[in-house]
Amino acid sequence: MKKITIAEMAKYNGQTVKLGAWVSNKRSSGKIAFLQLRDGSGFVQAVVVKAEVGDELFATAKSLTQETSLYVTGEVKEDERSSFGYELAVTGIEVIHEAKDFPITPKEHGTEFLMDNRHLWLRSRKQHAIMKIRNEIIRATYEFFNDNGFVKVDPPILTGSAPEGTSELFATKYFDEDAYLSQSGQLYMEAAAMALGKVFSFGPTFRAEKSKTRRHLIEFWMIEPEMAFMEHAESLKVQEQYVAHLVQSVLKNCQLELERLERDTTKLEKIKAPFPRITYDDAIKWLNDNGFDDIKWGEDFGAPHETAIAESYEMPVFIINYPIGIKPFYMQPHPDRDDVVLCADMIAPEGYGEIIGGSERIYDYDLMKQRIQEHNLDESAYAWYLELSKYGAVPHSGFGLGLERTVAWISGAEHVRESIPFPRLLNRLYP
Repeated sequence: MKKITIAEMAKYNGQTVKLGAWVSNKRSSGKIAFLQLRDGSGFVQAVVVKAEVGDELFATAKSLTQETSLYVTGEVKEDERSSFGYELAVTGIEVIHEAKDFPITPKEHGTEFLMDNRHLWLRSRKQHAIMKIRNEIIRATYEFFNDNGFVKVDPPILTGSAPEGTSELFATKYFDEDAYLSQSGQLYMEAAAMALGKVFSFGPTFRAEKSKTRRHLIEFWMIEPEMAFMEHAESLKVQEQYVAHLVQSVLKNCQLELERLERDTTKLEKIKAPFPRITYDDAIKWLNDNGFDDIKWGEDFGAPHETAIAESYEMPVFIINYPIGIKPFYMQPHPDRDDVVLCADMIAPEGYGEIIGGSERIYDYDLMKQRIQEHNLDESAYAWYLELSKYGAVPHSGFGLGLERTVAWISGAEHVRESIPFPRLLNRLYP
């Protein structure tokens, strides 16, 4: 007897196979029982016909409880009514473990209850679909950067300084020294780019930001490429090609998941490079002309501002050339202006906010030293970083993409907490 997964069923049409699965739901109609099975690779309906299996096996099928684990044998059959395309005609059931009183029943539950039971909520169809889309985005990320000559480099999670120069850090003791959980691997990736040309990292980052919005997490994952001999305009092209690749890969490889989430794929199908660009100056003017009198030049955008701008476009939009005063110390000044820097934020459509922040980096030693001093940073902690502009400095650019916001946008999830397996939120460290 061939043991297969649900995802492999198409290859075994007409054959009798064995599945290891859990019962996600069931219903019966007279002398037929319908079992909704899942095995991690997918979901399928198994049909148990009393006249074909006998009284004992049919009684077993009818008694199965939600999340009971079992081995099921049966014949794989095409089913045009199913979005999956196949069903299993059951000939045998072997119960492994009977689950009793599974807390997440097929009805509406409150958010806090579901978050308290996140370890079980992951089993639901919707959460399963979001995790599969997350996995596809990760796969496509490696594909894009590997195909374009990047080398993956892993920066440290424990650092001795703050790349963004902020106080939103988780501090800890590193033996007799102060250390912080990384809020970005960027500075280390710049060092790696000076050695390997084009690099990217993919790892966890931490922000001690006391925010409760649907866009924020305390712990999240970042993809951070850095590219030597690359100016800002060239970096924007890489960013839009990368994001377009992610979207098209999900459309191609996650059709069932997008359908399960009832995602409007017509909006995703439009996501192709190049993306529109708008300057910070023009964005401020547009906002002021459209009823947003609360923001003035020199201030950073809030969620309502980003959403309003994004709604004017059908694709992600770059907002470029922010004021120097609201951006980190390492960004290259604009060649024709001393009040803005060569940077961009990519704002996702449909109200999902910033998914990428990037810039050209300063590579002039004296200017970098001046910026560090102006931001009141500990120069000794950044001594190694300063040396990057001392020994063979070159123009270079990079960016960071937040994985969870990107997953939320592409999957259409209402809240970013659904786009990571076990979210860390303000006042939530369980489970």
